[in-house]
Amino acid sequence: MEVDTETGQVEILRIVTATDAGKAINPLNVEGQIEGGVSMGVGYALSEEIIQEGGYLKTPSLGDYMVPTSLDMPPIETHIVEVPVSTGPYGAKGVGEPASIPTGPAILNAISDALNIRVTQIPATPENLLRLIRQNEAEKKNLASGQDKKGKS
Repeated sequence: MEVDTETGQVEILRIVTATDAGKAINPLNVEGQIEGGVSMGVGYALSEEIIQEGGYLKTPSLGDYMVPTSLDMPPIETHIVEVPVSTGPYGAKGVGEPASIPTGPAILNAISDALNIRVTQIPATPENLLRLIRQNEAEKKNLASGQDKKGKS
């Protein structure tokens, strides 16, 4: 992952996922479901936002709700883990939604590692990240000037 500290722009270079599919009846279909779930997690973390103002939606359509497209997605390395279960059909499990669950937090943690700033608000849009970067710089500056004053007393 790369984060541009001047613009707040995030670029995910690649995603690696391992998902327990139970028995993968149709591995190609399972891979597509996992990639779709990963895409949901990327959108949740970086772009999808419902804006409300005064009880009214300001994002009334998917044209304003920024869902990632195939052009927005990095290469995804998918590993299907097969541990059949007796409760699923032919030993299979659902795989689309489970793949979305860890993706957002993993992206936010990678951003936090890159910037040394904890990201607590989603989506982590360039505007939100730039605000956090500037706040962090101001806090460091204030802390440094406060320490200088203490040292001079």
